[in-house]
Amino acid sequence: MVSQKRRLVILGSTGSIGRNALEVVAKFPERIELVGLAARRNARLLWEQVRQFAPRWAVLTDETLREHVPAETFHPAELRFGESALRELAQEPSVDLVLVAIVGAAGLLGAWSAVEAGKIVALANKEALVLAGPLLLRRAQECHAQILPVDSEHSAIFQLLQGRNPEEVSRIILTASGGPFRGKTRAELENVTVAQALNHPTWHMGPKITIDSATLMNKALEIIEARWLFNVAPEQILVQIHPESIVHGLVEMRDGAVFAQLSPPDMRLPIQYALLYPQRCPGPAQRLDWSTLRALHFEPPDLATFPALELGYEVARHGGLSGAVLNAANEVAVEYFLQGRCRFLDIPRVCRDIVNTYMQQRPLQPTSDASTYTLEDILAADRWARQEAHRWLKR
Repeated sequence: MVSQKRRLVILGSTGSIGRNALEVVAKFPERIELVGLAARRNARLLWEQVRQFAPRWAVLTDETLREHVPAETFHPAELRFGESALRELAQEPSVDLVLVAIVGAAGLLGAWSAVEAGKIVALANKEALVLAGPLLLRRAQECHAQILPVDSEHSAIFQLLQGRNPEEVSRIILTASGGPFRGKTRAELENVTVAQALNHPTWHMGPKITIDSATLMNKALEIIEARWLFNVAPEQILVQIHPESIVHGLVEMRDGAVFAQLSPPDMRLPIQYALLYPQRCPGPAQRLDWSTLRALHFEPPDLATFPALELGYEVARHGGLSGAVLNAANEVAVEYFLQGRCRFLDIPRVCRDIVNTYMQQRPLQPTSDASTYTLEDILAADRWARQEAHRWLKR
């Protein structure tokens, strides 16, 4: 049980997860003390958050803002700049809990710094485990750090596994809303616009993760994340399309019993669970309205129309640095699509080609053996895949 205030740092406070987390923090002033906030370059919103919560430290990782944002305007918070300041904040000795809510591969170094400092790490950044799952988890064990998932699906599975014997688990089921293009054919997706892809039917998220949801790449990355986080084989992970986004995860036992976690699509619930773990208490998240809930629907994903899913399974099986390669290629492709520089279906195409190139160069690796590569190897693979993705898309 939480007997005293947890001193919290939020990395990525101006994004969707960060803003939701601050609503949770405001609800529990007696349990959570916010001591630090970090953002990339949204100085205005960060300033407003500092005004409201009065943390001791604030960080802007974009070094170019140093000349344009007067540090004294953030008083009483001490404003720092740069990636090194973010890592120092994650390792600050007075901090108990670090919420890593930075989008993409950029969140890996923050998560790594918090793990090395032995913190409780509330991990909303799935890419950290996609890039460095075995390595990060091994380092957490060595440093006595604790990783708590914040992704709604992985939080659901984590909750369902509490008190259960892992050897009795047959498989885990991750749900997906299907995004804005559920039921569409591949031909219908050839001329998808950015506005159409950003029109998610149930969740309100940032642009990158919304596009990932539309391609189902988000679920591909979650397959890899679940493979490492829960130490299960890729064959034990099933994805089901569930348009209502009410059931966030299921666990099937060896005897056939299936347990599910249900709640409205509201990220404040998994955030609160991670920040207050293992306590449960009334919070700001929505409650299910049983007077209006009539049915829950499930269907298998269309792998032909959404090939990203199969790519996720392949990368989970291959291991090594392939997660870093897939993630990097996807981040570049999504950026090009949001800028109108490539088509929607080019996103899985470039990812497939670059992952294939990597796998042809690297033989099948022991997927759970983190001793065969280092953090520097992961960052190098990330850089290589980004270069290849830029070359592919410009061509």
